[in-house]
Order: sequence, then C-alpha cells, then structure tokens
Amino acid sequence: MKIFFRFLILFTFVFVISGCSDDKITGNEKSGESKSFDLSMRAFTAENSYIPIVYKAVGTIRPKTEARIESQIQAQVRKVLVSSGKKVKKGQLLVLLDDRSYQAKLSQAKEFLKRAESEKKQAKQGIMAAEASFSQADANYKRIKKYYKTQAATARDLEKAESVYLQAKAGYTRAKEILNSTEAGIRSARQQVNEANVGLGYTRVTSPGAGEILKRMVDPGDLALPGKALFVIQTSGSLRIEANVREGLISHVKKGDEIKVSIKNPEINIGGIVEEIVPYADPESRTFVVKAAIPFVKGLYPGMYGKILIPMGKKETVLIPAKAIIKAGQLDLVYLKTDSGWEKIYVRPGMKRGKNIEILSGLNPGDIIGVKKSINKK
Repeated sequence: MKIFFRFLILFTFVFVISGCSDDKITGNEKSGESKSFDLSMRAFTAENSYIPIVYKAVGTIRPKTEARIESQIQAQVRKVLVSSGKKVKKGQLLVLLDDRSYQAKLSQAKEFLKRAESEKKQAKQGIMAAEASFSQADANYKRIKKYYKTQAATARDLEKAESVYLQAKAGYTRAKEILNSTEAGIRSARQQVNEANVGLGYTRVTSPGAGEILKRMVDPGDLALPGKALFVIQTSGSLRIEANVREGLISHVKKGDEIKVSIKNPEINIGGIVEEIVPYADPESRTFVVKAAIPFVKGLYPGMYGKILIPMGKKETVLIPAKAIIKAGQLDLVYLKTDSGWEKIYVRPGMKRGKNIEILSGLNPGDIIGVKKSINKK
C-alpha cells in the first residue's frame, strides 16, 4: 500500500511539472515562470548598425592654472589665516611669520642710516670751513706773489704763504673726501633699510592672485622654508583633465581636437579641447599625458576621477531594445521568433546605447525578437 501511494505522488508531481510551461526553450534551460499571467508578445527587429569605437583614457581633473605658495625666508609660522576651500583675493594675507629678528634688523639699519646722515651733516660743516680756509689762503698766496714780483715781499713771506695755501688745499680735499664717504655710508645704510623692509615684508605671506585655496600644508608652529609649499591655490575657475593615453593610440589625438569627457561621480558628460600633448612617453606605463581644457561645471572639483573618450572609428554590430534582455542568473536570454513560435535563446550583450543594447553574439540582423507584456489576472 505504501509503495502504491509513493508511486501515485511521484506520477502527479511529474504531470504538474510537465504542464507548467508552454514556452519552448533552447539548451538545458529550466522555466520558472508562473502561469498566473496572461502573456502577449511585442515584436522588434534586430537592426544592423554602425557605432563609434571609443577608447577611454583614465585621467584626473586639475586646475588649469594653479600656484604653489612658498615662503621666501626661513621663519616660524605664527598664524595661518585661511584653510582649504577658502576663496581669496589678490594680495590677501594668508600667513604671518615670526618677524622679531627682521624687526631688529630694520631698527639696526635705521640706526646706521641716522648715524650716516649725522656724519654727512658734520662733513658738510667741515667742508664749508675747509673751503673758507682754502679761499683765504689762496687769496693771500696770490697777493704775496704779486708783492714778491715787485719786491714788496720777501722770499720767506712767499714761502710761508705758499705753505699755508697748500695746507688749506689739502684740508679742503680731505673734507670733500669725507663728504663723499659719508654719502656712500648713507647709500649703504639705506640699502640695509630696504633689505630689512623686504625681509620684514616676507613675514607676511599674501595671495599672488584671486582664486581658491586647494590645499593647506602648514600649521602654526611649523618652520617655513624657501622651497617648501605652504598652500596650493587655484588662480582661475578653469579646469582641465590630464589623462594617460597608450602610445599605440596617441596618433588618434591631435592638439585642438574636440573630445568628450566623462565624469562618473557625479555623472557629468562635457566637451573638451585638447590643449597639450606631452611629447614624451612614460617608459614604464608606455603612455603619453594628454591635457584637455574643460569648462567649469558645478559639482566638478580638482582631483576628481574622469575619462577622455577618444574616437577610434566605427564598428558593425546588432542592436536590440535593452528591455528585450531576460536575466536568468548570470545568463542573458531573448525571445526569438521562429517558424514554430517564440523560443528563448542565449545571447551575449555588449554596451548599452541609449534605450538599445549591443548583441555581440546570438542574433543576426533582421531577426525578430519579442518583449513579453504581462497583464496580471485578477
């Protein structure tokens, strides 16, 4: 009796399974569709089409013009006034450095200048006195010479007058040399003051132009050094993408070409113009750097990931509506119209093209495929 019931249950299960589907399936596919739907088909034709072949070169968004702001002197950072993302104006103060040593140098240079100016004043007074003495000695010497010619003065008087004249002349010459020396001292002192002012000015790091702070690399207490960047600033709103293009494909890119640029997150598709192709291939990656200018778009920032789309020609392919694809686990199927009705066949899809999708294998141009319309029975 138990054997009879087991046989009866097995026969009933096989009968139910065999009647669950009237779809014809190619291969070893098993149908799992419910019959609670009233099914009808909408027919489409697989079309032969020529689509562009595009090479996607991976790149990075960068500011078109960026500047590294560095300190011109060695000094400790006293205060940082801006942070990353801050909009700045030309000449805006960014960092204050410790200026105590430069203030001391400036005070010392000003003291030297004051002393040199005082020495010049004294030298001018000295030259005035020497000039007066020289004028008097010169006039006396000339008078004695005339007297000597008329024998109104002795040779001794002439010799004495000449000696006084020569001494006054030498004193006048020395006074002029002292004046010239003090003027040179003033020029040197003024140069020291100017240098001290320049050094003091370097303790105030300002923005070279209007823009946005992209990166801050300094904090209070750090030691600022010449050649060590404090900030990276984007000095204009223009951007560009720098991408690496394989050396075998670089012939497809020319300076001035209009290209398409794709940004994944956020999804942005914009146009660009090739501005520069670096004429040197990286020996390790075998790629060239291509730089393309792109417009500023809201949500687009330097450092983001992007791709340059380089057209490589066209290829022939078969296109069908993307909605015709039926997913069965990791397999892709479509309904194909045959003489005996609709059959499910396996296909290998490619890239989506708008509402259509490429079929790499499994269909031929002109094949009729179907999309199932389901109406739920109440």
